[in-house]
Amino acid sequence: MKTLKTDILVIGAGSGGLSVAAGASQMGADVVLLEGHKMGGDCLNFGCIPSKALIASAKAAYAQQHSAQYGVADASGAADYAAAKDHVHDVIAQIAPVDSQERFEGFGVNVIREFGRFISPTEVQAGDTVITARRIVIATGSSPFVPPIPGLDSVPYETNETLFDLREKPAHLLIIGGGPIGMEMAQAHIRLGSKVTVIEGDKALGKDDPELATVVLDTLREEGVVIEENAKASEIKGSADAIEVLTEDGRSITGTHLLMAVGRKANVNTLDLETAGIRIKGNGIEVDAGLRTSNRRVYAIGDVAGGLQFTHVAGYHAGVIIRSMLFGLPSKAKTDHIPWATYTDPELAQVGLTEAQARKKHGTGLEVVRFDYSHNDRAIAERKTKGFIKVMVHKGRPVGVSIVGHQAGELINLWALALANRLKMSQVAAMVAPYPTIGEVNKRAAGAYFTPRLFENPTVKKIVGLVQRIIP
Repeated sequence: MKTLKTDILVIGAGSGGLSVAAGASQMGADVVLLEGHKMGGDCLNFGCIPSKALIASAKAAYAQQHSAQYGVADASGAADYAAAKDHVHDVIAQIAPVDSQERFEGFGVNVIREFGRFISPTEVQAGDTVITARRIVIATGSSPFVPPIPGLDSVPYETNETLFDLREKPAHLLIIGGGPIGMEMAQAHIRLGSKVTVIEGDKALGKDDPELATVVLDTLREEGVVIEENAKASEIKGSADAIEVLTEDGRSITGTHLLMAVGRKANVNTLDLETAGIRIKGNGIEVDAGLRTSNRRVYAIGDVAGGLQFTHVAGYHAGVIIRSMLFGLPSKAKTDHIPWATYTDPELAQVGLTEAQARKKHGTGLEVVRFDYSHNDRAIAERKTKGFIKVMVHKGRPVGVSIVGHQAGELINLWALALANRLKMSQVAAMVAPYPTIGEVNKRAAGAYFTPRLFENPTVKKIVGLVQRIIP
């Protein structure tokens, strides 16, 4: 058995783990990084990157089929599903060097391609190596949660970890789970030529503002996606190419392929956390505001920490703990400025409080301002007028923003900046946006906050009138 001593041991080479390893090693710390599966983790290999690549293929097919509105004849837009998957894997291959073992070894990181498990509060065994570390970071991410539905173990099914290796286009894809992953893949597959049925036990996109979610769901239904809501799966029958999902209320839905998209579970089972005195809480490891576990030498970041499960959150967590580990400075993770987006068409994005949450917190002191895409000249020019923005404002500051529409995931960046830095609506309104851009939606929303204060205020009109009379 070999032994190593290091300043920082990182378990998991996904987004958060790689960010910690790169930052810490380049700032002078001795770093060991463990990864028993693929460098880059879920996001690169099975999640964010392949899903967005497949969505891009689907958008290209849809654009060909709906080009007449631009004066260009509609085309068949026939998709080669296997070729679309080639595109997906080419995208992964182009990005992979950034997350590669060779690159991180170039930073001075000792990369060991083994899974790790705790054998004491300060020691982790990886293969035939025992690593003793001053600080340990658990960044093992999450995996698809597969619920124990009777009969599921007797039929073939996909998860996000297998879907992108599927070469044969599903004739009729059944998706259990109507969250962001389920709805993104539903629209991608309907546009690539599959029939699609989504089976959701509650409300589809139920964690989003229902007014905005309705815009997305109505669009998917218009494109042909069947969405069965309040349809909790009770049993699954059949075999390959003939799968039947039965629901508690007696519905029967049949298809050729099945995708499970009901959520994620933290990757903790093989870590032997109890040996290190690390407690589990809910769907993840219990951490304090500084992302420390019940073992003060050990941090947990990203999905495994049991909070918001987004790649960018893992990267943000990495910055929080680097400040603490390397410089001994107090550092706490917050969530009120974290944005997220669902990459359907139209896109759906959120930062801060939804309208319902803001009304509950701020009561009558809340103002909600809106602006519709249909009044944005660039959106009109590109036939992308479906959607709107809502900004929740309290005492002149935005406390939450919800956007549904073209490039919503891009537009939300400005509001994430505003919430992170406690900017006022006046500062957003002072921004000059180039014309014509979709980005003007943000400025016009800020302007809508001041409209009643400037154009509907009798006092303002009296002052303007007085100035016009007395100034030559």
